[in-house]
Amino acid sequence: MAIIHRAQLNPSKNDLLRAWVPTQPWLGSVDCSTLERVDAYRFDDPDGEVGIETHLLRTADDRILQVPLTYRGAPLAGEDAALIATMDHSVLGKRWVYDACCDPVYVTALATAILTGGTGVELVFADSGDHIPVTAHVTGSGKAGASVPVVESVTCSTVGTDTIISAGDLELTVVRVIDADRVSGSATLTGTWPGQTTPALLVTVA
Repeated sequence: MAIIHRAQLNPSKNDLLRAWVPTQPWLGSVDCSTLERVDAYRFDDPDGEVGIETHLLRTADDRILQVPLTYRGAPLAGEDAALIATMDHSVLGKRWVYDACCDPVYVTALATAILTGGTGVELVFADSGDHIPVTAHVTGSGKAGASVPVVESVTCSTVGTDTIISAGDLELTVVRVIDADRVSGSATLTGTWPGQTTPALLVTVA
């Protein structure tokens, strides 16, 4: 499960995303003159050090974007180019926010969910233990107990509106601009959220 703190963030996640997303090469012709948060889903870092959150955003031309972020308590060595911003967290202090596609912790969590048939995690408030309703549901196509290669380093590239992650024996394709009709014969992560009741393709693994 992911532990959520009731905290003030500066800048806010929405402000951070609205500044960074319009500069990205994977947008294609999408109109990002406005961005509206639709939902988000999370994976868990087994070591409890890195926050892993994927945002789903609606654009001015009614497209849905997928933007995975990681939140760290210290810089990620060798990934200065993937640093989006730093933010002040009123509980956890300074946080370094990264494009998660370049973060081995995210890639490990993502590959694990896909290959083992995993899901997003439950959300729980740190101060009360109360559960937060989850409305974005993601599911991997694999089977429990499947082996997951160790991810030590990753490289990212842009192909059209996808981000391609190379991580040793794994190649993952993160769909940045969601196409509800897109399908794949590979291992996949699919998801639903309010307004998207048919599972949409989010990520593939080859």
